Amino acid sequence: MTETDRFYEYRLAVHPDDVGRVIGKQGRVAQAIRTIVYSVRVQGNKRVRLIIDDQPAKTLE
Repeated sequence: MTETDRFYEYRLAVHPDDVGRVIGKQGRVAQAIRTIVYSVRVQGNKRVRLIIDDQPAKTLE
C-alpha cells in the first residue's frame, strides 16, 4: 500500500500469464476485486485506488 495526499493506493501484482484470469470475461473479476477494495471505509477525505500490475517484479540479484 502506498499513501499519497489524496489516495491509499493498493497494487495487485499479477504474473503476465495470469492477467486474463484476473481481469476475467468483460472485466467482471477485476470489477469484483475493485468493488471489494473500494468498499473499505477510510477516515478523512482520502480515496482508495487499486492498480492491477502485470509487469514482473524486479528481483534482487
